[in-house]
Amino acid sequence: MQKEATLTSKGQITIPHEIRRLLGVKTGDKLVFENDGTRTHVRPVRKTSPFAKFRGIGNSKVRGRKRIVQAVRQLRGQ
Repeated sequence: MQKEATLTSKGQITIPHEIRRLLGVKTGDKLVFENDGTRTHVRPVRKTSPFAKFRGIGNSKVRGRKRIVQAVRQLRGQ
């Protein structure tokens, strides 16, 4: 995928919607620009793992599908 963005006089760009969706970023998120000498890479800054909310749901007396459904219901507030 190749998309273009225009640099403003203040050094700002608007990241195309497809790229924002691909990176999984939204308003207020931070991006890191890394240069390895030949290429520049852009990646989102993640403070916590997107899987952190699921940490520990397998560590109970109730295991398997039943425990997962119970944990998802708790997350949804049901």
